[in-house]
Amino acid sequence: MRRYGRGFACSLLLVFGLVWGADTASAESFEAWLEAFRQEASAQGIGAATLDQALDGLTPLPKVVELDGRQAEVRLDFRTYHRRVLSEERIRRGQRLLREHRALLDRVAADYGVQPRFIIALWGIESSYGEWRGQFPVVAALATLAHDGRRRSFFQSELLKALRILDNGDIEIDDMVGSWAGAMGQSQFMPSSYLSYAVDYDGDGRRDIWSSHPDIFASIANYLAEAGWDGRYTWGREVRLPTSWANASNGLDVFKPLAEWQALGVRRESGRDLPMVALDAALLRPDEQAGPAYLVYKSFRALMNWNRSTYFGLTVGELSDLISHG
Repeated sequence: MRRYGRGFACSLLLVFGLVWGADTASAESFEAWLEAFRQEASAQGIGAATLDQALDGLTPLPKVVELDGRQAEVRLDFRTYHRRVLSEERIRRGQRLLREHRALLDRVAADYGVQPRFIIALWGIESSYGEWRGQFPVVAALATLAHDGRRRSFFQSELLKALRILDNGDIEIDDMVGSWAGAMGQSQFMPSSYLSYAVDYDGDGRRDIWSSHPDIFASIANYLAEAGWDGRYTWGREVRLPTSWANASNGLDVFKPLAEWQALGVRRESGRDLPMVALDAALLRPDEQAGPAYLVYKSFRALMNWNRSTYFGLTVGELSDLISHG
């Protein structure tokens, strides 16, 4: 067994002392920040009982800071992301759940104008059909991120809204769990999205995106409808470009009639002509020259409003297609 000298032990104690000192200073800083935040939340009308229940004894979560810092380390190409998300199991379960909840989904679709397959696809990708809802206490996660400082104003605003949800009685503090970034429930709504779009569709007096299928489905549909979803059309389609394609008109800021894309040589992925309907579309190439190409319609903007990743939006669209074909 290797032995270490006294110098190493002293150095180790010094390191531990520095780390402990830094942690202590951080904890003191967090406590000072939390007290100032408590006063602001009280001034914004959050009840004293809610503040005591949610904030007393609150401490930052080191794992949340770690995960926040790790976000940009690895960027998957679209094909890899697509393959990971669109598993055969996720597709089969989506097909089964679409059939199982068809009556409820049809009612929601009639009320909000969002096709059932898109509701199921978003549910499937956000929380694996409700199996994964996150395991972090939302208030502690948001407080950690608000104090950490990278996006302080955003997360402090979300934390205040989380307290408002608790104050409204929609969920108990122990049940308010979510992702490390504070997204909640089976629809993975941030608190601001919850307050803006969550729906009490089952009429029990609570907007329960954690366990009520009527509330979950209606909340997803309401979000898309408010974001501009047009239920008359689909999201878009994968397309084939001419071999010598050199057109620079890519991205959501360039919408052209389908007839114009047809004239430029764009075809369905199968090689057939594009639909001859009066509909504008934008061309997306998520990995530029190396990956597939898609024409997306204006409802696709609603998916981008939900999550600003084109990878996410395109994969939701494709999952919805695969689910509907089951």
